Amino acid sequence: MSAGVSLKHSVSMLLLELFMFFACFHGCLSSPLDHLKGYMLTNGGADTLVPEITPTATPQPFLPLPAPSPLSPFTNSTVPKLSGFCVLNFTAAQSLMNMTSIDCWAAFAPLLANVICCPQLHATLVILVGQSSKETGVLALNRTLAKPCLSDIEQVLSGQGAGDNLKQICSIHPSNLTEASCPVKDVDEFESTVNSSELLASCEKIDPVKECCDQVCQGAITDAATRLALKASDLLSIEGPHILPDHSTRINDCKTVVLRWLASKLDSYHAKEVLRGITNCNVNKVCPLVFPKMRHVVNSCGNGISNQTACCGAMDSYVSHLQKQTLITNLQALDCATSLGLKLQKYNITKNVYSLCHISLKDFSLQGWFLSGCLLPSLPSDATFDKFSGISFICDLNDNIPAQWPNLSLLPASSCNKTVRIPALPAATNAQSGLYDENAAVYILIVSSMAIMMLLQF
Repeated sequence: MSAGVSLKHSVSMLLLELFMFFACFHGCLSSPLDHLKGYMLTNGGADTLVPEITPTATPQPFLPLPAPSPLSPFTNSTVPKLSGFCVLNFTAAQSLMNMTSIDCWAAFAPLLANVICCPQLHATLVILVGQSSKETGVLALNRTLAKPCLSDIEQVLSGQGAGDNLKQICSIHPSNLTEASCPVKDVDEFESTVNSSELLASCEKIDPVKECCDQVCQGAITDAATRLALKASDLLSIEGPHILPDHSTRINDCKTVVLRWLASKLDSYHAKEVLRGITNCNVNKVCPLVFPKMRHVVNSCGNGISNQTACCGAMDSYVSHLQKQTLITNLQALDCATSLGLKLQKYNITKNVYSLCHISLKDFSLQGWFLSGCLLPSLPSDATFDKFSGISFICDLNDNIPAQWPNLSLLPASSCNKTVRIPALPAATNAQSGLYDENAAVYILIVSSMAIMMLLQF
């Protein structure tokens, strides 16, 4: 099935409707604030050996996740209390703010933080400041305005359903709205320092797949940021010696200024597409999981794996801790599988425990709210909202690709290698026809509803 799941009115469907009715009725008895209490889950914070993976089937693109109560509004009914000091134009960026509030919806913000929420929030900050530069002539807010503006952004987003702790989840500070250590923030000075026409030509439209390999836009951004950072040397010779941040830190701060300038030259939608595409290249390079101590695995799987049952039991227990952290992309899962495998090999566990214990890529992603795990696509995506299905995001339940055990005798493959095919959405392997069939869809909805009812008890 490629166009979605069709649920027929059978006995199972009737039972599902009754179940959902009671779930909704239960939700109506509690306040909207109660709905949000139990949703916050704990969120944890290299080149890889990439296997040759070829999609063999088209996965189901959307997994609908019901909102806490179909009868409760998605947005708050109260108007956000703004400081009155912020110069950012939230009205002009209304569609951008709406999308960010959905991507960072309170219940899912910690789960989607690494891949969807935080990249979208960072892009929003860049675009807001960049667009305001067309009126102010500067590509940064001063430190006096940064704090109230960040507070106003939080108020607007939370008023539309986003989490009220995004600063903590995404490590956002008022300095994210300033020039930080970059010596240039004036638009005229910026355009006289960098090759602005070449920068815009390189970045006004990018291919999110090719850009991660060719780095045409990223290279132009780095070149422009380096030119801006070198202006600090001119200031040093004029103003005399004083302590300056590390040069690499200045370049990173100047990259933000460069991105704001780009955002000022593009409309909000295209600016967001470019920013998310660039960020996604970095997101997929690193495994975001925190690996706990593996003493139990080492003790059970060492010495040539004398007891397979004990070894696989230890591996299952260890992986279950990883499954409590966050949703990850398919490419991140490859990174995580390689990272864990290399750590195990350092403890002289040389046998392929992934194959022995049937560990697949989806085992590294968050479990519990889904039938059997979920891998997000490696390409940028946003969550969606409608009044019938609530919050939905692209997810693949068909993926059952075995985790790749790293082989140190082979050179690391790159996802940019033209002979290596990494799907943005992995499909079911030949050994599995796919879990997302009609019965599975019913089961997913039931499990989701049960999870919601359990959380509402707290």
